[in-house]
Amino acid sequence: MEKLLVSPNPHIHAPVSTKTLMRDVIIALIPAVICSFVFYGWREILVMAVSVASCVLLEWAITKYMLRKPSTIGDLSAVITGILLALNLPYTTPWWVVMIGAVVAIGVAKMTFGGIGQNIWNPALVGRVFLLVSFPTYMTTWGAPKGVVDAVSGPTPLGAIQEGLMQGASVQELTSAFNYKDLLFANLGGSAGEACALALLAGFVYLCCRKVIKPWITLSIFGTVALTSLIFWGIDPSRFTDPLFNLLTGGLILGACFMATDYVTSPMSLWGGVIFGVGIGFLTMMIRYFGSYPEGVSFAILIMNSVVPLLNMWFHQKKFGRK
Repeated sequence: MEKLLVSPNPHIHAPVSTKTLMRDVIIALIPAVICSFVFYGWREILVMAVSVASCVLLEWAITKYMLRKPSTIGDLSAVITGILLALNLPYTTPWWVVMIGAVVAIGVAKMTFGGIGQNIWNPALVGRVFLLVSFPTYMTTWGAPKGVVDAVSGPTPLGAIQEGLMQGASVQELTSAFNYKDLLFANLGGSAGEACALALLAGFVYLCCRKVIKPWITLSIFGTVALTSLIFWGIDPSRFTDPLFNLLTGGLILGACFMATDYVTSPMSLWGGVIFGVGIGFLTMMIRYFGSYPEGVSFAILIMNSVVPLLNMWFHQKKFGRK
């Protein structure tokens, strides 16, 4: 008598794998990577190469010598972690600091929990926040674009606003120095991933068209940031920045399009994703407006990553076959 094998559902298969999804994310990141190379030159290429190589080699070594399992680097998730980590760093970051960030991202935030699909927080953001706390000088030193070696360091637009407000200037005076066209098309200082907002948005559109991600998390982040800043800006425009400035500055677009939408660390349901995005947007603006650090996207995403298990428990997707 032949054995009857019963496998767990679902039984409908699609030609989609982790590798194909990760490959699409890499393709979507290519415009932003190219822009970072154009604006910051060979030093950003070095940061990117060290970050990606460190993440891939570390994951390979952990799976082979510590976990004693087949290598998982073929799914390309370590490559994406390396790219995102590099895009979250200043191009002036020393290579050994980049390597430490890779160790934390892969060794602590990802492989400690068992590898892809089991980590609680976004690995690249954990690596970035660790470096920000441990090496604040390197992580807050912003060089001028175009890869000039002797570039003069200066604040990012968000940092300039915060410093100016502390000195008694008004937001109108401070924002007059920034052109919104430049904020959309070009870099005015910041991490490599902030080099061109348009390149990041192009990657987001590609992922949506390929149905790799659903847009509700990203759009709920953008909507909450716009609404929150509109309310505060309407109350006191001399102290609080306007919605368009907040949408185009800092790491908001990079975080909302490529890190908040991570499959593993984001909710599975539509309404869970919307609440997740609203939380990220609101926390980002609270940190920007009232925190001691001018940018809050990384902290907001990591905080909301911690809430994802509850959101998955409270909100469920409609089961297949149900009306």
